[in-house]
Amino acid sequence: MLDFAIFAVTFLLALVGAVLYLYPVSAVLALWGPGRRPSLSVADGNLPDIVNSGSLHEFLVNLHEKYGPVVSFWFGRRLVVSLGTVDVLKQHINPNKTSDPFETMLKSLLRYQSGGGSVSENHMRKKLYENGVTDSLKSNFALLLKLSEELLDKWLSYPETQHVPLSQHMLGFAMKSVTQMVMGSTFEDDQEVIRFQKNHGTLCIFTYFQVWSEIGKGFLDGSLDKNTTRKKQYEDALMQLESVLRNIIKERKGRNFSQHIFIDSLVQGNLNDQQILEDSMIFSLASCIITAKLCTWAICFLTTFEEVQKKLYEEINQVFGNGPVTPEKIEQLRYCQHVLCETVRTAKLTPVSAQLQDIEGKIDQFIIPRETLVLYALGVVLQDPNTWPSPHKFDPDRFDDELVMKTFSSLGFSGTQECPELRFAYMVTTVLLSVLVKRLHLLSVEGQVIETKYELVTSSREEAWITVSKRY
Repeated sequence: MLDFAIFAVTFLLALVGAVLYLYPVSAVLALWGPGRRPSLSVADGNLPDIVNSGSLHEFLVNLHEKYGPVVSFWFGRRLVVSLGTVDVLKQHINPNKTSDPFETMLKSLLRYQSGGGSVSENHMRKKLYENGVTDSLKSNFALLLKLSEELLDKWLSYPETQHVPLSQHMLGFAMKSVTQMVMGSTFEDDQEVIRFQKNHGTLCIFTYFQVWSEIGKGFLDGSLDKNTTRKKQYEDALMQLESVLRNIIKERKGRNFSQHIFIDSLVQGNLNDQQILEDSMIFSLASCIITAKLCTWAICFLTTFEEVQKKLYEEINQVFGNGPVTPEKIEQLRYCQHVLCETVRTAKLTPVSAQLQDIEGKIDQFIIPRETLVLYALGVVLQDPNTWPSPHKFDPDRFDDELVMKTFSSLGFSGTQECPELRFAYMVTTVLLSVLVKRLHLLSVEGQVIETKYELVTSSREEAWITVSKRY
């Protein structure tokens, strides 16, 4: 199982790394707006406070509770601003902005440099991404259904008393789905999937854990590279993944295949080979973790809230009856869509996002200087009782309200602003739930308490166990 051992401030470290890569650090330290002064030293800024809070998300929860919707703190000598309500986020979010925080962070960690072109070039690449997701899902629907049914058959073979390691199974399912739909038939071989999973894990553990192990300083002063063993493991894993991708890109260029994969859309666009490699690498890494965690949390909530699972089962029966799961009928699963939206909201699936302040701006009465890192405290926003009545209640029916769905979409979790990786994950999870819930009761393990670990993507701190029983 892939071990995402990401500690408290990983996401912030990576984003600041991206900022430092793009812009020089100012040595000027000036107090801005409401928030926390450095607790110990100017060099560390508020890093000790973040560590003591347990995670960046939990630090931001405390900060916004104390100081309000617009707060600031210090990462070393760099000012960071955090926005914690829908109203202030709407003042800052630019719907025409095409940069993806996931892409920004991962490219920084992988030391990738392509992208960052003109507005028209960025819009073109975003369109390629969207078409790539749409076309790969459409062309590979039968494959996705087959992988879901294989998992169903595995679970059907278990005795009702057997505990199922949900996180582990969902990661394996996500890896198989993503690799074959993004990179093609090379990954029909389970050994290739296992090799990809191992390299995927090495990249994530090195880039995340190693940054943290130096309390951020290694990322800033270059000492990150001094641990030669970890660095070599990282470089070998990256080299192997890139080699596979280069071979696939070469194979797909100038040829037609019956199976359209995500890379095909990039190959057919006006991108050079390095851009295709980097974009397909980023999409693969991000899609694997988002899909795995969305599947895991959705099933966790279904095992906990039996009435929700019962209602979803009834919708699946009504839509599909005794017939097959098809793309056309999948679109009719409105309640399932609401279950997944509520899963993202309640789990706080991606608790922090960010943008770089391109030009000087203003939020309420506060001026945000150019080159400031602006965090979107999405985990705070998604639990705001002023926006979400009974915010800690898992209630998919709240999304029956069009205004609620519109608010959710404005945060980038659905509609035109959602990231391609999340759109991909929504469809994969919908197909999986359609197959599993139709045949199985998904049950929680008595006495299990699932603790949350807030990372780049929120996960359970330990393995999440479930049991299953046959409906028929």
